[in-house]
Amino acid sequence: MFRRADYLLLGVSLVLTLFGLAMVSSVSVFESYQLTTRFVTQGLQSEPSNAFYLWRSFLHVLVGLFAMLVMSIIPYRVWERYARTIFFLSMACIVLLFIPGLGNTYGTARSWLHLGPFNFQPSEFFKISFIFYLAVWLQKRESDISTFKEGFIPFCILLCLSTFLVAMQPDLGSFLIFSAIGVVMFFIAGGNIFHLILGASAAGVLGLPIILNEQYVRNRFLAFLNPSDPSISEGIGFQIKQALIAIGSGGLFGVGYGKSIQKFGYLPEVQSDTIFAAMAEELGFMRLLIVMGLFAVLIYRGYHISRNAPDRFGFMIATGITTWIAAQTIINIAVNLALFPLTGITLPFISYGGSSLISVLMGVGVLLNISMHSTEENAQFRRTARITRTKLFQRFVHD
Repeated sequence: MFRRADYLLLGVSLVLTLFGLAMVSSVSVFESYQLTTRFVTQGLQSEPSNAFYLWRSFLHVLVGLFAMLVMSIIPYRVWERYARTIFFLSMACIVLLFIPGLGNTYGTARSWLHLGPFNFQPSEFFKISFIFYLAVWLQKRESDISTFKEGFIPFCILLCLSTFLVAMQPDLGSFLIFSAIGVVMFFIAGGNIFHLILGASAAGVLGLPIILNEQYVRNRFLAFLNPSDPSISEGIGFQIKQALIAIGSGGLFGVGYGKSIQKFGYLPEVQSDTIFAAMAEELGFMRLLIVMGLFAVLIYRGYHISRNAPDRFGFMIATGITTWIAAQTIINIAVNLALFPLTGITLPFISYGGSSLISVLMGVGVLLNISMHSTEENAQFRRTARITRTKLFQRFVHD
């Protein structure tokens, strides 16, 4: 079975994960020292350390690789049977965020769940359970997906119910990722593109006033629209300004690994949300192209696995997982380049964050398992069957 696994996808995922570990080691030294100094003051640690985030990230990598191995061994069709149960359990974990004492606030969002010694972000694992459930749901409604009443309206209701709790945290970044996953999966399942355009327009008209009702969201849009305004760039736009300085300082070949200046307290969230900017400063544009090329290869292989999946369920979940990684990568890079308002989402495989890394590697494990069951013959058979059904329908219509 493992002989048919997509080893290019596996290799690229491992390279990006280990590269992320190296970048966290480089850019987090100052933040690690600052944090552990506070621990020493509080009596929680004997001496400060530059490697706090490195060791925690190393632990995340070990757990993530184990999770990827487990997911690559479990037949992907198992998730079709338990998709609903996993979906509602994941949603229940998000509900727990709103219970005092269990949910922790970080930044502007209540996104961390505290259970005993463990802290994790339920929304990260909710992404993969959402993909499983939506794949099952779309598969059951295959013949009605293109209709407005039986396909589009129920889909909108499901998407709104799935993202409501995420929006309530509020977590704008995750909300955008869920929306991207849902729209792409609905479209490739046979959804009408005109229905999607209509829905997106309605969501923009009705949802934008609600989104802008939050002060921090308005601030982020102001910082995005007026980055050169001194009153904004030194306040709410400080993070964008410092990210652009870091990227511009790197030039073509960077200042050198470990030699970033912006990581010394100038660039906020340097080991997580803005690690791309720190990478650009240390590595430069030319080396950064290699990293972006690896992401492009990974996304290509993901959609290739989707195209060659042996059945419709495998096709749907492979498309959803790949879209998740692609959308999160594009949005994170766009935020660092000031091409999109701040969202607070991580760069897959590279940013510091256990929940994000483990959930993404779990998704890669599912893709690997689908690739083990995929063959060109299966894909050709599915394409031939689809063409045959289309011809039979056309003949029925003409007759």
